[in-house]
Amino acid sequence: MSRLPGWLAGLGAGITRASQRLDERRKEAVAGDLAEEVVVPTPRPERIPAPPAYAPAVVAKPDPVSAIPWGMRVAAEAGWRLLVLAGTLWVLTRIISAVQLVVLAFVAALLVTAMLQPTVARLRRLGLPRGLATAVTAIAGFVIMGLVGWFVVWQVMDNLDNLSDRVRDGIEELKRWLLDSPFHVTESQINDIAKNLSDTIGTNTEEITSAGLQGVTVMVEILTGILLAMFSTLFLLYDGKRIWQWTLKLVPAQAREGVAGAGPRAWRTLTAYVRGTVLVALIDAIFIGIGIYFLDVPMAVPLAVFIFLFAFIPLVGAVISGALAVVVALVTQGVFTALMVLIVVLAVQQIEGHVLQPFILGRAVRVHPLAVVLAVAAGGLTAGIGGAVVAVPLVAVTNTVVGYLRVYSQEQALLATTAPPGATVVEAAPDAVAVPEGAPGPQERE
Repeated sequence: MSRLPGWLAGLGAGITRASQRLDERRKEAVAGDLAEEVVVPTPRPERIPAPPAYAPAVVAKPDPVSAIPWGMRVAAEAGWRLLVLAGTLWVLTRIISAVQLVVLAFVAALLVTAMLQPTVARLRRLGLPRGLATAVTAIAGFVIMGLVGWFVVWQVMDNLDNLSDRVRDGIEELKRWLLDSPFHVTESQINDIAKNLSDTIGTNTEEITSAGLQGVTVMVEILTGILLAMFSTLFLLYDGKRIWQWTLKLVPAQAREGVAGAGPRAWRTLTAYVRGTVLVALIDAIFIGIGIYFLDVPMAVPLAVFIFLFAFIPLVGAVISGALAVVVALVTQGVFTALMVLIVVLAVQQIEGHVLQPFILGRAVRVHPLAVVLAVAAGGLTAGIGGAVVAVPLVAVTNTVVGYLRVYSQEQALLATTAPPGATVVEAAPDAVAVPEGAPGPQERE
């Protein structure tokens, strides 16, 4: 009896060890099944024979990106960005061409507003309400422009019969001058030129008629554009500030402060350009008009008005208006009077180019002559006479905006660096930013 408890204890320990061994084998079997499911046997690669000793060594190919020269990679990066910009400009040009009448009318309204807005501001300072000041300025401006147009038409129609007689006399005088000139022109050659001109007019009657019908369409478009420009001018004069504030809301928030500062400076540049151009054109018209009046050229006043209007087309306008005055003097008063008119026109234009424009416009509108030529050519090709008129003020405004934004970005970059507390940008780094005349300082940003 004394051995029975010891035997029972040994039996229990053996059963426990057996159960532990069974559990361990069960875990090993489960782990083996999982390994067989996960591990996928891969086929053994075939043995590749070594190349013979006489075979040339193969150099590993470099990465294609590293194989391209750095300059070519830079050119490619810049090229696709330029393509995107060119495509954007092309789409923008197509859109502007589709609504050319609306765009030109609005730009004309901006130019007229820039000319009349100082008058509205002056009337407001005198105590007039905004609506009354706008109405008085707009009505006075439109009435003056309408009276000038009516006066030109009246003068042309009133002197048309007399002008036609004097043109015939002038042509006869020019014919006699050519016969007596050293150019050896014969009367038969002159008659052949006149006959060819008459035949050309007779054979192109349909084209002339269609051109006349097209001219009627152009007149309708011009009247529509004038009405659009008048309404736009009224709203810009009355509510221009709120329109500008609404436009700023369309700008992304990060760029809004810079655009808000560039806008008033662009408007001052446009105002200076318009008022300076009007003053220069008025001086040209007065002096050339006085010259051709004392030379007894017919329609001196309408010609002076044409000179004033064509002065708004840079470069080309002065040549066209001067040539028109010379031609009228040639066919009505003869060669000597035409030469005198040419001298007067050239003298006034030289004074304008070297004295009036630098003195009146000054540094407010700083545009390189090459930029003026290219802008006028591009504007004329894109939108005709209207494009040539608005090209130069557009370039002047763009120049002002780009210059201000460049200084503004430099200012923000310097503000991001470490500076003494309370110091301005110019005080912290006076040599880092060259602020041009008229550009805002850090404390006068709008």
